[in-house]
Amino acid sequence: MTQRPGIAIGIDVGTSGVRAVAMEASGRITATAATRLADITADHRDPQAWRIAFERTLEQVLAALDPAAVACLCVDGTSGTLLAVDASGRPLADPLMYHDPVRDADVLTKISRLAPRESAAHGATSGLAKALVLARLPGVAQVMHQADWIASHLSGRLDLTDENNALKTGYDPVRREWPEWIAATGIKPGLLPRVLPAGARMGAVSKAAAKRFGLAETAAVMAGTTDGCASFLATGATRPGEGVTALGSTLTVKLLSREPLFAPQFGLYSHRLGDLWLAGGASNTGGNVLRHFFDDARLAELTDLIDPASELGLHYYPLLKAGERFPINDPDLAPRMVPRPDQDHHFLQAMLEGMAEVEALAYQRLGELGAPALVSIRTVGGGARSAAWRGIRQRTLGVPLLEARSDEAAAGTARLALGFFTTEDRR
Repeated sequence: MTQRPGIAIGIDVGTSGVRAVAMEASGRITATAATRLADITADHRDPQAWRIAFERTLEQVLAALDPAAVACLCVDGTSGTLLAVDASGRPLADPLMYHDPVRDADVLTKISRLAPRESAAHGATSGLAKALVLARLPGVAQVMHQADWIASHLSGRLDLTDENNALKTGYDPVRREWPEWIAATGIKPGLLPRVLPAGARMGAVSKAAAKRFGLAETAAVMAGTTDGCASFLATGATRPGEGVTALGSTLTVKLLSREPLFAPQFGLYSHRLGDLWLAGGASNTGGNVLRHFFDDARLAELTDLIDPASELGLHYYPLLKAGERFPINDPDLAPRMVPRPDQDHHFLQAMLEGMAEVEALAYQRLGELGAPALVSIRTVGGGARSAAWRGIRQRTLGVPLLEARSDEAAAGTARLALGFFTTEDRR
């Protein structure tokens, strides 16, 4: 594998703050830093607070190394968060966040009528729906994704984005272009940015940024990605068939594929990463179900009593309420958590076994849709720390469970900048 020389800094702009990781070409992390948005403002929508948090975090990580040794920088942001700016890059209104729904019926009807069925632009929270609303603001010169705007403070460029952030804004990752049908939505020409592959060179840092942070003027700003893709890349997965499961409040699976997968009935679409595709889906099962019955202290106590080598075989489908989208698309799918064992630790074990079966079915479904056979799984999220859950999953999934290199999205963005995600390592 051939990486770019020098140190890369990955910057993750999340919902609660900004994190940064400095990484050598070998993959070794040499410094980290973080700034909470709550320490700056009570308004997580304030883009100036994002900027301040970004600057503080970058200053902190640079204080731990020689800024002149930094070869490249890269930014990821929350998928589907957009803002409108004027010609100088000044935000014209509050951003529309990743979870903000657009309630303009005309906008939603227009997208529904024009966008192909498999496009990620559908839905009230899509990037395109937000872009069409923001494009109406007086004086708007550019509609930008969150990662693009933060990166502009390094590059001085307002007109560039990456293929991952652009996906929900209607970009066609297969043809690698803004499709013709987007013009029919009425958005003004030039408001949408030019799209680069994730990890491609945007250009050198601006002279202002080089002076502000002590960076070499030869340091490059690389096209970023979404926070979800960055979290995947942080684990070290790079080959087709390698999966990553996030065991958080919900259960999310992602798998690298040689071909793109699009299955809107499951909420499934694919991000382009180099010459591979990252496909994934999310189930409604997960830690939110466990915490409905037990608090963290009780969960820890009960987990110690579980023998992961034994199997209860109750085949639960743990949900808090009816409805599932992936790996089963059924809005009326009822929770299945009976019979309840007499002992609480057996009840917890039955839920964990059920979640492992849902996880196995999710990867099976990806295979049925055209993904390669699953060869390994890395795990992130709070559930990754549970030895009992790991043992149950190992027994159920039947593939190696590998350790994630990192669970920091910023580390994934640094790896992207360094060129770890390259074709040379997949022969």
